[in-house]
Amino acid sequence: MKLPFPPAISAFRRVAVTALAAALLAGVATPASADGRPVPKAAAGRDRPELQKVIQEIVDSGYAGLQMRVHDERGDWAGSAGVRKLGEAAKPPTDGRFWIGSSTKSFTATLVLQLVAEGKIGLDSPVAGYLPELGLDRRITVRMMLQHTSGLFNYTGEYYTDGTYVPGIPATGEEWVDNRFHTYQPEELVRLALSKPAKFAPGTNWSYANTNYTLALLLIEKVTGRSYAEEMRRRILGPLGLRDTVVPGARTRLPEPHAHGYYRYQDADQWKVVDVTRQNLSLLAGAGDMISTTRDLQTYFSALQGGRLLPAPLLAEMREPDPRSTGLFGQYGLGQYVLDTGPDCAGIVLNHDGSPPGGYGSLMYSTPDGSKTLTASLTMGDAAIDQSVVFPQALDKIIKAVFCGTS
Repeated sequence: MKLPFPPAISAFRRVAVTALAAALLAGVATPASADGRPVPKAAAGRDRPELQKVIQEIVDSGYAGLQMRVHDERGDWAGSAGVRKLGEAAKPPTDGRFWIGSSTKSFTATLVLQLVAEGKIGLDSPVAGYLPELGLDRRITVRMMLQHTSGLFNYTGEYYTDGTYVPGIPATGEEWVDNRFHTYQPEELVRLALSKPAKFAPGTNWSYANTNYTLALLLIEKVTGRSYAEEMRRRILGPLGLRDTVVPGARTRLPEPHAHGYYRYQDADQWKVVDVTRQNLSLLAGAGDMISTTRDLQTYFSALQGGRLLPAPLLAEMREPDPRSTGLFGQYGLGQYVLDTGPDCAGIVLNHDGSPPGGYGSLMYSTPDGSKTLTASLTMGDAAIDQSVVFPQALDKIIKAVFCGTS
């Protein structure tokens, strides 16, 4: 059954486990204001009781834990609620590592657009011109790939408007649990998608597909002659000093410290819960496989929105959404959503949430100038909650508390 989630939560909008910036200088981790001046850090959890109250309420709705970081005119605040691990009392670490899922797509899009800025890739050029060996439809442009208007089949499975579902790589239920340490190759994933009929003709509609961003990984590697992980380190992670952010490849372990994530699934007539803190996210190469922290996500997204990673014309292209992509997170641009919170709130807020198949969810939000940011990690527990109801309510509470100043 299809849940009423927008496609921003990647292929996993069907399942109960879903989620959901400082200067461009190496080693800089201290947040900066819009004019670049350092802002003093706030004591974690002490002077923002309204934020601590909100994250506690969200955990009380059925999540195992939540760590959240907010940067605004009052400084940098971090807090957590819930438990680090089921059966234990310790809270999730506020500097904990986590699987960021589809928030990875923002990093990938930024990397592609840096190559566009250097003239190595044309934004409206056919992707097939760079990757002729794949046999892609020549109408698919780089822009369509980044904006999910290519029509390519989603290799983690595809829903169609008539209600039919065509499976792809196992990404839910017992089948995913049993195969969650399997290693996939990016080209293998893209070729699987290409073996299926396109969902629509390129450019004629919008549909979120992980295939687009794994294809972007292959494009990056072909154009640069280096691995996606190496280019990510050279161009984004290293210059921003994001020491806790990695492209793990086939590695399955989260570095310490971290909170544990759990996956609840049905096996015959029984419901089971398994710790999925360890998982192999080569399943989502370039589309949802990265590991990070709330601090690193804050540094990255603030730098991006503040214009320190891309020239202004390409940043504007990122923020130009496809109107057919309206959903919970706004409309989709190039690697990010554009959400209008209204005149009584913060106006436009850029974002990209995400989740791997199970256990974790990430939130990554910023105002257009990068001066106010929200980054967070949700961890799933053993509670039976209706994510189609609980997650939108939780997200609404967080956005109102952080960007509208209300709870």
